[in-house]
Amino acid sequence: MSSESVAHVRCVAVDMGDPDRTAPLKARNAENEHFEEKSWSIKMKGLTRRQTGPGVVFLLCVVSMVSHMRQEKLKFTFMNLGSSFEVGHGNEHNSLTHLTYQETTQLVADRLRSSTPSLGWRSSAASRNPEWSPPPERTNGYLLVRCNGGLNQQRGAICNAVLAARIMNATLVLPALDTNSFWHDKSGFSGIYDVRHFITSLANDVKVVTTLPLVGVVYKQHRRIKPFQLRPPRNALPNWYETVALAKMKEHGAILLSPFSHRLAEELDNLDYQRLRCRVNYHALRFREDVMSLSSKIVARLRAEGQFLAIHLRFEMDMLAFAGCTDIFTVAEQAMLVKYRMENFAEKTLHYTDRRLIGKCPLTPEEVSLGALRGVTIFVYMYMYMYIFFFKGDIFGGERFMDPLRKFFPRLKTRKTVATADELNRISTEGLLGPAVDYMVCLLSDIFMPTFEGPSNFANNLLGHRLYNGFHKSIIPDRRALAPIFMKMEEGSLDQGEFKERVKAAMRTTLVAGPHTRVEPESFYTNPWPECFCKPHAARKSYQCPGPI
Repeated sequence: MSSESVAHVRCVAVDMGDPDRTAPLKARNAENEHFEEKSWSIKMKGLTRRQTGPGVVFLLCVVSMVSHMRQEKLKFTFMNLGSSFEVGHGNEHNSLTHLTYQETTQLVADRLRSSTPSLGWRSSAASRNPEWSPPPERTNGYLLVRCNGGLNQQRGAICNAVLAARIMNATLVLPALDTNSFWHDKSGFSGIYDVRHFITSLANDVKVVTTLPLVGVVYKQHRRIKPFQLRPPRNALPNWYETVALAKMKEHGAILLSPFSHRLAEELDNLDYQRLRCRVNYHALRFREDVMSLSSKIVARLRAEGQFLAIHLRFEMDMLAFAGCTDIFTVAEQAMLVKYRMENFAEKTLHYTDRRLIGKCPLTPEEVSLGALRGVTIFVYMYMYMYIFFFKGDIFGGERFMDPLRKFFPRLKTRKTVATADELNRISTEGLLGPAVDYMVCLLSDIFMPTFEGPSNFANNLLGHRLYNGFHKSIIPDRRALAPIFMKMEEGSLDQGEFKERVKAAMRTTLVAGPHTRVEPESFYTNPWPECFCKPHAARKSYQCPGPI
């Protein structure tokens, strides 16, 4: 595809004969044609991407979307799975009602297997700008960081640490991971990631060493440089590293930055800096070989049965307490959530109904089955042949919340049900290695769906990684649109037919996970487009793919 227009890829359910409904689509296409004339600034306003709720989503369009390039423009038409939909030129149609079950599932599988149209864009962080110089032989000192939080919060901190080292012309000491306090895991960086691959992948960006060097012997004991500890400001700009941090590094020879979660601003105008972050995140950070091997085996076993959907279900105590979503639980369970919130989060009055209506409560497992999956036509076909690889923590409230999901989707799988006991015993999957395995399975799934991406670093990083790997499809249910529908159903004011139609309508304004402008609350790690992508033979130099490594 040679077109250089940068388009928002949307799959919108509309009556194609209604001019009031199609006018916005025509206006959006006209605006896309002139997108290249707009500023490259990463703070570009998104076109009408969404009214509420976070993220980049797709849902009903996967079985009805047809990408047909005519004069290098995309054309989308939506129809329900049970009726005819456009599959080619002119009036050529297929009717699923005339297909056999095997033909129907194969057709759906073909739609799922394909990636979203890229509009000519491809990931480009592995390549470097020809003007990007390798690190000098002599640096300004050593940089140490202590990465706190879970697996993917630490992952973002590692990306920032590499960039900070580049900014200061420093030698980076392998980042220390705070894996003991929450996960009770002492694996450290080398116990999770491939250290040699990490160092060699970044050889043209920063110097990386495993430990601080020895500087002498005191009382027969080898002594290392003692780093000066600094607490970086949250979302510090590069200037802070170039001045405050660098001055201390030159004075002491080494500095330790702690804590180091979200300590470097995400939105930077320097394109090479952003691509370095992606180079770390999507190329240099590779899990240990045994983690990669087990993940591949799990994916192969799921794929042997067909396409599979990976769900990240957030319904643990800490997330529910943080969100303030308590009313659906027993009195004793509510007391536990309130106590947990008081002990771990800032004091704040939260009302369950209000939080739910603005989309701040995670979907319950029952809502996932009734609304996000079973309530939509495509999944009536999907769940009958799809494996759902189910990644979750401990479900608060017990199995009673899981029963509705298991009832409608009995083929739920987890790493513990797909992998053998012997395979699980070979690596300790109870600490950070378990989420590492789940991360890779979700990354390689046909579709990924988080039920509460909000503050979830796991979901947010996966969404960005799937975009980078080829605009692979993800679903982010619009909780704000779904909440009033679920509440009316709970009150008994909706019958099943009306409920299903309203759910379909709520899910129809979703986006295909193709190239789209980043707008709040999306982070750079959720959507690294356009900084970490390029377009061959683009008219504007800033869009062109950089030179080879």
